[in-house]
Amino acid sequence: MYSMKHVEFQEMTQKDIELLYEAVKVAHESMLGGNHPFGAILADEDGNVLLTQGNCSSETSPCLHAETQLMIKAGGMFSPQKLEKCTLYSTAEPCVMCSGAMYWTNVRRLVYGISERQLLALTGSNDLNPTFDLPCEEVFEKGQKDVVICGPTKDEALIAAIVEDHRCFWK
Repeated sequence: MYSMKHVEFQEMTQKDIELLYEAVKVAHESMLGGNHPFGAILADEDGNVLLTQGNCSSETSPCLHAETQLMIKAGGMFSPQKLEKCTLYSTAEPCVMCSGAMYWTNVRRLVYGISERQLLALTGSNDLNPTFDLPCEEVFEKGQKDVVICGPTKDEALIAAIVEDHRCFWK
């Protein structure tokens, strides 16, 4: 029998903030490599970093978002049971595609820096980043798995660090 699961919202921990700062470093490196400034990290239940990934969409495909690539790698390396206990850290709220990749890979906790709407305010109607106005929570609410979301961050310094690379990149 199909049963609608819910999305649970939680406050970020200090460890979550620290790992988001690490994702900012990944995003910055991505930007320095000529890619969009997005970074993602997969951490286990103890906060140990398992994988990192920056955007590579300028290389071969617009679908190579940091989060989707990270989930593809993780799905090939770890069991669904291990991934269920992991957290995806992302500098920005995952888009529809990236939320779907997280869902299908079985990662059940998400921590992100800025919202899709905050990102849209930075990029505008840039053809290189045609954002969806569809929050990730709405994507997860349509699924059958429980997902915990922590975000967007309220840490002003972290927001500034994320926004800085976007201001430089999208101008």
